Amino acid sequence: MSMAVDGLISGLDTTSLINSLMTLEAGPQNLLKAKVTTSNTLVAALQGLNSSVASLATLANRSVTADSLNLYAAKSSAASVTVSAGSTATTGALDIVVDKLAQAQSGVTAAMTVAPDTEFILVSNSGMKTRITASSTSLDHMVIALNAADAGITATKIASGTANGETQYRLQLVATTTGAAGAFALHSGTEDTVADTNNLLTAPGAAVIRTAQDASVTLWKGTAAEQAITSSTNTFADLLPGVAVTVSGVSTDPVTISVSRDDAAVSAIAKGLVESLNGVFALISTKSAVVNSTDASGKAIVSAGVFSGDSTVRDVKQLILSAASYPVGGRSPSEIGISITKTGTLEFDANKFAAAMKDDPEFVKSVLSEISSRVAAAATSASDKYDGMITGKVTGQESLVKSLGTQIDNWDLRLTSRRATLERTYASLEVQLSNMNAQSAWLTAQVDGLNSANGK
Repeated sequence: MSMAVDGLISGLDTTSLINSLMTLEAGPQNLLKAKVTTSNTLVAALQGLNSSVASLATLANRSVTADSLNLYAAKSSAASVTVSAGSTATTGALDIVVDKLAQAQSGVTAAMTVAPDTEFILVSNSGMKTRITASSTSLDHMVIALNAADAGITATKIASGTANGETQYRLQLVATTTGAAGAFALHSGTEDTVADTNNLLTAPGAAVIRTAQDASVTLWKGTAAEQAITSSTNTFADLLPGVAVTVSGVSTDPVTISVSRDDAAVSAIAKGLVESLNGVFALISTKSAVVNSTDASGKAIVSAGVFSGDSTVRDVKQLILSAASYPVGGRSPSEIGISITKTGTLEFDANKFAAAMKDDPEFVKSVLSEISSRVAAAATSASDKYDGMITGKVTGQESLVKSLGTQIDNWDLRLTSRRATLERTYASLEVQLSNMNAQSAWLTAQVDGLNSANGK
C-alpha cells in the first residue's frame, strides 16, 4: 500500500486523480466481470431448465409401452375383501364366499422353571426334523437356541406364577408363517427319542392355542360348479387374471369382486404429461420474455430474459413440442384431446379423451404411448447428463466463465502495475516541483542580492 501524502508541493489531490484514471483503466475488466455475471445467470437458468426437462423424460418413460397403459380398477362388495388389479388384469367379475382365514400355529408349554433338556427336535408339517441344542437347561438359553435356529418358529418366555415358592414360566411358540404348512411340533431329547410323550405342546399343562390353517374361499357356492380354493396367506393371487384378493373376515353371503378398465387413470396420465410439457414451455417463455419499463427519471428500459435469443433453448423447445404434437400413424393427437394452441403450448380436453377411450381404447393408448415415447426420447436428448443439448450449452458457458476469470485475474495484475506506475509518476512530479521551487527561491535570492549591491 502506498504511504504517499497528496500534493505536498503541487497541492493536487493525487489519490483522487489516480483513482479516476484507474476507473478508466479498469473499464475492460469491468466488462469481463459483467460477462461473467451474465454467463453465471445463464448457467443457473439452464440447469433449472435441464432439471425440468429431465423430470419430463422420467414422467414420459412411465407410459411408453402399451402395458403401462393397461390400467384396471378392481372393487369388492364387502369391506372384508379387498382387491387390487395389475397390468395383466382383464375385465370380469366373480362371487366368492370366505370360509376360513389363514392363521399361524401358536402354542404354550407347561409351566416350568428349567428346560427339560438341552437337546430339542423341531418337526415341521412335512416331517422335516431340525435338531436344536441349547447351551444349558436355562429357559433363557432354550429361547435363544430356538430363535437362533431360524427353523420357522419364534419363542418367548412368559411368567406364569409360582409353585412351591419358585417362579414358573411358559414358553410361547409361534410359527413365523401362516398356513397349514407352518404347523410344527417341538420334542425334547434327541432324534431317537421323538415321540408324543416328549412333545412339549401336548404334555400335561401345555396347549395349542391356535392351529395352523390355510385361508379358504369357495367359488360359485351352492352350484354344481362349487369349488374350494386355499391359500397359505390371506391373499389369493389370480382368482381373476392379474387380480390379487385379500380377505380379512369370513362371510356367509357371496362377496362380488369385479374388475373394469380404469379410463380415468389413463386420462390422468395423459393430463399429467401435457401439464409437464406446458411447465417446461412456460419456464422457457418466462425466461425469454422482453420487458419494457421506465426508471425513476422516466427513461425507457428494455430488459431481455436470460433465454432471449438463445438458439439452444429455442431448439430444445421445438424438439419437444414437435415430439408431442406431430401426427401418429397419420392421425392427429387432437383426436384424443391433445392439441397445440396458437401460443405454442398444449391443451388437454378431458371430455374428448374420455369419448375417444370409450370408442376405441386401443387407438387412444397407442397414440398416447407413441407421444410418450417421442417426448421421452426428445427430453432425454436435451437433458442427458453426458451429451444432452442443454448439458453441452452449460459446459460451454462454464468454460467461458473459467476463461473470463483468467482474463480478470490477469487484469488485476495489470491494473496493480498501472497504479504503481501512476503513483511513482505523481511522486516524481512532486519531487520535480520541489526542486523547481528551490531553484526559483535561489534565483530570487540572487536577483535580490544583485539589486541591493547596485543600490536598487
